Amino acid sequence: MARWVLSECGVKTLPGFYHHPSRNGIASRTYMVSEIRPPLLACKPHILRSSLGLFTSCKGKNWALNVSAPERVASVDEVDERERVDVVNGVEGEGGIDLSAAPPFRLSDIRAAIPNHCWVKDPWKSMSYVVRDVVVVVGLAAAAAYFNNWAVWPLYWLAQGTMFWALFVIGHDCGHGSFSNDPKLNSVVGHILHSSILVPYHGWRISHRTHHQNHGHVENDESWHPLTEKLYRSLDKATKTLRFTLPFPMLAYPFYLWSRSPGKKGSHFHPNSDLFVPSERNDILTSTACWTAMVALLGCLTVVMGPLEVLKLYGIPYVIFVMCLDIVTYLHHHGHDDKLPWYRGEEWSYLRGGLTTLDRDYGWINNIHHDIGTHVIHHLFPQIPHYHLVEATEAAKPVLGKYYREPEKSWPLPLHLFGVLVKSMKRDHFVSDTGDIVYYQSDPDLS
Repeated sequence: MARWVLSECGVKTLPGFYHHPSRNGIASRTYMVSEIRPPLLACKPHILRSSLGLFTSCKGKNWALNVSAPERVASVDEVDERERVDVVNGVEGEGGIDLSAAPPFRLSDIRAAIPNHCWVKDPWKSMSYVVRDVVVVVGLAAAAAYFNNWAVWPLYWLAQGTMFWALFVIGHDCGHGSFSNDPKLNSVVGHILHSSILVPYHGWRISHRTHHQNHGHVENDESWHPLTEKLYRSLDKATKTLRFTLPFPMLAYPFYLWSRSPGKKGSHFHPNSDLFVPSERNDILTSTACWTAMVALLGCLTVVMGPLEVLKLYGIPYVIFVMCLDIVTYLHHHGHDDKLPWYRGEEWSYLRGGLTTLDRDYGWINNIHHDIGTHVIHHLFPQIPHYHLVEATEAAKPVLGKYYREPEKSWPLPLHLFGVLVKSMKRDHFVSDTGDIVYYQSDPDLS
């Protein structure tokens, strides 16, 4: 993956006249320079602020960014009020840091701060986590079947659904190659774990790779990417309800596997899908065959044990797993108190997109689901094994500075995240059709 990762220009940005997006989701700066690109370094700008924009001594250069702009220019009083609100909300004001702009460090600077041993993949240690999770899954199922009591079943469903999610995370590491340096071992373990929870390993692995390669890009991102306003307005009421009204969005994953997100075509099961290239055909056929074998096994168990027993032992935990997956993946890219920027065009880069991801604290569940909450460093360097992510994150924080958004500390159970989820679903609906730096906007009717 490192072959296509380009380091960022390490030059600090010039502050814009308007420093932060307004709360309606539209960028409030009219003209600004969000990053100095290497070819422009020879031209030293002398900045003259005025109500009309930003001028330099370099004639003929257009320093304006293609940013979604307000319909009118705010008055001085409005700008002062906005700065006051930003200070209350903990956002840097004039002379501070515009977190939507290119950072003053490079990807290589973050990499250099991470200890060398954090990059080492230990297949034996990785396999120990597989054994641990499988033993817990089997033990929970055996205990639930033994007691077969309706006071026990709800506890089993929650626990087993969480363990299905833990199995998914290890298979996810296999897909990234962070499980081991052996592609065959990664593929075998990944297929066993993901097929057992009805995930097509290669199909999902490839689409997830697309997500990492394009994180934070409005059009090219693959997972929980924003809808443009035009696409959003074209959706019927039922689709909007299913997309933004809980609990429906938290049951989206199986449907995403079959038909992807609104505005995108293709299936994770079909080798001719837009997700894949011809050379990946055999991989997709293999994963679809494994998925089909698991469905057949569940069918046989239904005949032997009865549909109710299979529903209790497997069906309901699978639904809990799907909800865990959708909640976690959504909250790693949504729900911060300050709206996160989304990019397109020349303003997007691998580093800037990765810095819009969020770490989350899940309390006791952190260890159970293999520290997937340490998501920023994982997104930037997915080859780091999960058991090194916490240490790597701590080492990278001094470099990241305020570009790292510290997660809210959790109680033993991360119940606070449900409030974050509800709030985001009510306000984060679409982004502007134009502009290279955009923010989520709200539909008052839906809110």
